[in-house]
Amino acid sequence: MKKIYDFDKVVSRLGTDSIKYEFRNQVFKNENVIPMWVADMDFETPDFILDAIKKRCEHSILGYTSRGERFYNSVANWLKKRHNWTVQPQSIAYSPGVVPGLAMAVLAFTQAGDKIIIQTPVYHPFHSTVKDTGRQLVENELIEDNGFYEMNFEKLEAQIDSRTKMLILSNPHNPVGRVWKKDELLRLGEICVKHNVLIVSDDIHSDLVFKPHKYQPIAQLSEAISKQTISFFAPSKTFNLAGLSTSVMIAENPKLLEIYNNTLENLHLYTGNIFGNIALMEAYEKGENWLEQLLAYLQGNIDVTATFLNENLPKIKMLKPEGTYLAWLDFRGYNLPQQELNNLLIHKANVGFNTGEMFGKSGNGFQRINLACSRETVMQVLANLKLVFDNL
Repeated sequence: MKKIYDFDKVVSRLGTDSIKYEFRNQVFKNENVIPMWVADMDFETPDFILDAIKKRCEHSILGYTSRGERFYNSVANWLKKRHNWTVQPQSIAYSPGVVPGLAMAVLAFTQAGDKIIIQTPVYHPFHSTVKDTGRQLVENELIEDNGFYEMNFEKLEAQIDSRTKMLILSNPHNPVGRVWKKDELLRLGEICVKHNVLIVSDDIHSDLVFKPHKYQPIAQLSEAISKQTISFFAPSKTFNLAGLSTSVMIAENPKLLEIYNNTLENLHLYTGNIFGNIALMEAYEKGENWLEQLLAYLQGNIDVTATFLNENLPKIKMLKPEGTYLAWLDFRGYNLPQQELNNLLIHKANVGFNTGEMFGKSGNGFQRINLACSRETVMQVLANLKLVFDNL
């Protein structure tokens, strides 16, 4: 009999040094906001993962620990089972988190002054990872049509020149929630192959996709695209394990894999985290039942949010995300300056969102909200919004 999990349970995270909660005053200057910003979940980490970590703690030595065959096989088996992608375990490398992995990829495969393309509005570390390493950021803004986003292929290809070495892809896309379709990714991949642009794909939300949508790994589309792609995965978003800083990089091109691994070793980041290793294996070996229940609960949160806004605050537009537990809310109907909008949300509605401008200039007028919390919390946030925006 399958275990039933309680996602309505509210767990206090105060006193745990949680960034999402303990940094509220520092970020929002209001320690009472309901925090809906940092992309981790307020749900309990699955019991089978915690049990395995506790069991490891019964051993009295926490020394340097390697990753054996089980680690790599668990990743390969999960990708095959969940996404029908056959990946050889020897094509998988360790990464101390997806964002550190992106930074290592930038260092490994580009030089100072090289151009790197991102497709905005997009996850804000994409911006800083490029600029902070002395590379030139090129923004290919997504095309937005009545809340639906598509890639601008014509502009993308027009911006590529001899100095363009990399494109960083978000699939599913954070923050707009698109799960890119096969034909979209194929066209993107063909452009990058044509111009010898390396694809670095952040697929951390690949397990968080809602029916009928289906996640498609770009590296699976053709041999040519695979040879020019490295992809990052992690159980951290899926199973609420972000604090364990454990993810993987997949490169089916042995040359790319070797270059990445050399960079990992040169930076002395290859050792990893004992508990992160255990958590990853347990998640990928035992996590399907928990994940299916999580997806159903998240879909419910998305549905109640969309319905509430449509019925009570129609000026706030929300395209239901096809993937991720993040919603991209469009407040442009109120025609408010970004700072005034931020102040209303933080100091009047007492809610802490991610302001849209941090994802790129095309994010002005938007807010990103994290719906991976109890239904009770979601409804409280919506009620707070109604009190403030009802008569604007």
